[in-house]
Amino acid sequence: MAARWKGKTAEAKALAEPMSTIVSRLQSSLIESNSQGILSGSSVLLAAHEEQTELFNHACFGRPVITTEKNKQWFQLCLEEAFYLCTVMKCIKIVGQNSCIKNEEELWDYMSSKRVNFPTLYRAYSHLRTKNWVVRAGSQYGVDFVAYRHHPALVHSEYAVIASSAEQGNENGRLKVWSDFHCTLRLCGSVAKTLLVLHISRNCNDCDGASSSPWSINYYSVEERIIARWNPEQSRENCTVAEKELCKSS
Repeated sequence: MAARWKGKTAEAKALAEPMSTIVSRLQSSLIESNSQGILSGSSVLLAAHEEQTELFNHACFGRPVITTEKNKQWFQLCLEEAFYLCTVMKCIKIVGQNSCIKNEEELWDYMSSKRVNFPTLYRAYSHLRTKNWVVRAGSQYGVDFVAYRHHPALVHSEYAVIASSAEQGNENGRLKVWSDFHCTLRLCGSVAKTLLVLHISRNCNDCDGASSSPWSINYYSVEERIIARWNPEQSRENCTVAEKELCKSS
């Protein structure tokens, strides 16, 4: 399915300022300001100054939180976003309620305790983000994420994403029977999105877990599966008009 841009100039704007460039600028700004996020239940709160606020919005990380502070804008990051910024981009540090900085292992354990399927969701999120897709929550479409080619103001999301993991028993409980597939595909089709299933599996060359950490990209692999409804009429070769009419009447 081709990208559906919002307006005639949207594609040109996206090409003029690639998402990778915007994210890189945000990364540099956060490192320079030594930014720290605060663990708050199942999310992370992070304060941003005026320039960073614009970059956060353009890079599509987090959601702004309305407060009474005038010189500072707070953003609420989901667990996947916060862990990605901390461990992959290495541009923020995250502190707990005792104001002590959490290391990567402590964060992984904390976030995994807050959400059972966090390991699977994070691996799917980081897989797409490292490919410069904009990833947002997909609960309104009954999926884990939706993926945009660029900022949502410029383009509609192309993929409805479901993350599954054999290692964790596909804990989301979806796509186990054919009726699940049919319902999900019909929903995706009604909102002009392609269903993308990301199957997360542990790398065989790291079965003992000694060479990398559970959140490391070397620890797991991601298999992308695009699922679409089969249209028998589109799959027939050399089908004449008369044959098509016969097929319809039969």
